[in-house]
Amino acid sequence: MTEARDTPGRKIIHIDMDAFFASVEQRDDPALRGKPVAVGGSARRGVVAAASYEARAYGVRSAMPSVTAARRCPALQFVPPRFEVYRAVSQQIRQIFSRYSDLIEPLSLDEAYLDVTRDKRQVGSAIGTAQLIRSAIREETGLTASAGVSYNKFLAKIASDQNKPDGIFVIRPHQGAEFVAALPVRRFYGVGPKTAERMAGLGIRLGADLRAKTMDFMVEHFGKSAEYLYHAARGVDNRQVRPDRIRKSVGRERTYSEDLYSDSALFEALEHIVDSTWARIEKNGVVGRTVTLKVKYADFRQITRSQSLDAPVADKAQFAAMGREMLAQVLPVATGVRLLGLTLSGLADADSPQAGEPEEQMIREQRVFDF
Repeated sequence: MTEARDTPGRKIIHIDMDAFFASVEQRDDPALRGKPVAVGGSARRGVVAAASYEARAYGVRSAMPSVTAARRCPALQFVPPRFEVYRAVSQQIRQIFSRYSDLIEPLSLDEAYLDVTRDKRQVGSAIGTAQLIRSAIREETGLTASAGVSYNKFLAKIASDQNKPDGIFVIRPHQGAEFVAALPVRRFYGVGPKTAERMAGLGIRLGADLRAKTMDFMVEHFGKSAEYLYHAARGVDNRQVRPDRIRKSVGRERTYSEDLYSDSALFEALEHIVDSTWARIEKNGVVGRTVTLKVKYADFRQITRSQSLDAPVADKAQFAAMGREMLAQVLPVATGVRLLGLTLSGLADADSPQAGEPEEQMIREQRVFDF
């Protein structure tokens, strides 16, 4: 098999805002600055949508049940989310991005890829461009951002997390393979806890372990992810930065340590999933028309139920009502439920409701400039 190689001269920046929702709240309310803050939920119910760095020091994380978060950090201050404010700030940040690149791929309200191979502002280096973007964000929004600079999307995204918060990290072309070799596989984009656990069982803990495996081995053990992992382990990623890319779906699912049997337990579990899923929907700034419920039973039998609307789901209340209606259709359960999930699909950008299929944009050959 011919090994893939990255497009020569490509310069990619991944910008990731630091604790975005919580930082906006701390910026707008001086009383919250320096305090552990959770956006979303309450001390009694709900799910944390975002946590400040002060809260993260206590182990508080997004998608964590609020009761657990409050137990870990008794001084935690819960504030309701203001997604209209987060969207407005996100648009302000994207305007800054557009000064430096025409190839911008937002991943959510708080992060995006930029292809700066074409030096739009004649800055002279990708590092300099990233620094100017970070400075402009700080000056114009009062918030901090971290940046990763590299020759492909895979490495740029990993790099942006390397020196958080308010940092920058660069992986140059000659450093990519060596950097990935020493990288724990859990930090590979797309490798979750279960996949990492399966890899550990196969003796794979670092990128170097993954790189030592053949493609046949990868296909046997990792199926459709095999090709991506095979090339990523070599520091190779040929994906282009795609402006106006729209996600196909946004959802959450949870596997329970003990099977759920009663109607009340299932509806309570669904409410937590509604909270965490809707927070993710808001973070991604999307709207959608189809809601899908996923149920996996104790015997691993799985079913789905879907409802589609003529117009986008209006709000969290309607989203929750659709989920409850579909759950009611499968009750009572004779076999325990080990997993519940809820997904919104048929998506479009919330700020561009007429958005259709993403337009393909080819990266043209441009003057190569320094990292």
